[in-house]
Amino acid sequence: MKMTFRWYGEKDSIPLEYIKQIPNMSGVVTAVYDTPVGEVWELDKILRLKELCDKAGLEMEVIESVPVHEDIKLGKPSRDGLIANYAQTIRNLGKAGVKCICYNFMPVFDWLRTNLKTVAQDGSNSLSYCHEELMRLDPKNLHLPGWDESYSTDELNALIEAYSGVNHEKLFENLVYFLNGIMPACDETGINMAIHPDDPPWDMFGLPRIITGAESYDKMIKSVPNKHNGFTFCTGSLGAGRGNDLAAMAHKYAKRIYFAHIRQLKYNGDKDFTEAGHLTSAGNLDIYGIVKALVKAGFDGYVRPDHGRNIWGEDGKPGYGLYDRALGAAYLNGLFEAVQKNK
Repeated sequence: MKMTFRWYGEKDSIPLEYIKQIPNMSGVVTAVYDTPVGEVWELDKILRLKELCDKAGLEMEVIESVPVHEDIKLGKPSRDGLIANYAQTIRNLGKAGVKCICYNFMPVFDWLRTNLKTVAQDGSNSLSYCHEELMRLDPKNLHLPGWDESYSTDELNALIEAYSGVNHEKLFENLVYFLNGIMPACDETGINMAIHPDDPPWDMFGLPRIITGAESYDKMIKSVPNKHNGFTFCTGSLGAGRGNDLAAMAHKYAKRIYFAHIRQLKYNGDKDFTEAGHLTSAGNLDIYGIVKALVKAGFDGYVRPDHGRNIWGEDGKPGYGLYDRALGAAYLNGLFEAVQKNK
């Protein structure tokens, strides 16, 4: 296991020097953020990031993420050129020593929350989701926390309309087409693709969600058996689906889990949840049981503490402040060490 920490590049408020001070932190998970989706990431920009990480004594072996263009998800004629660009980005990343790419195949929205700063009894605040509140929104005039700047109302409506003829099976077919198109580049570079589950794992505004649990994992492996086709095991995203047995999934797919996002949820209803501190006792997910299952099944990938709370007066990027994620990393380090020594 290698412990990592997400870093949003040179504009991140958290310096690499602080991340390096977190015990057992091997590297950062980052990306090139100024290249339009669908275009090739230039090698010099990738190497600039690597140079910054190297100087701080941190590895840059995981990229999160190389976004997949909506035309690929929609299966438009332009997808072949976009897939070729994606494959070239993979090759460029391979030249910089990258070993894993986290990506997702969610239409339009790659995550949804209804509140970015829900205040807990202890005064901390975190992301939360209320399904009833989301359903009250006007689909033709959406204003979502964290998404208001992403598209104009007209652009968003047009994009959602474009998916009206894309059902679950068609979206999955387009995913398989995409993966088959980039697997040769993965074979050349040795880079593993790790798909992030849908967050939350159910359909939204008529948009299909296809990576939601064990059945979809099995379907992906069967459709694209190449060893470089694997998973980002996000406990928060999968855990929002009450029917998912996370420990069982961790054990079954450990050898295909190349990246693990480990975070905690506290359930507030059938679909509602608030993100909590990483400890098992802080929420409804058995973080200890998940780590134990990963270790016992031979997991040897990358881990990062996922969405943290804002604590100790910090007003960081929602989910991505320094303090609580550092505490989460320390807790996860302890769990992995204990389980490994008692294996």
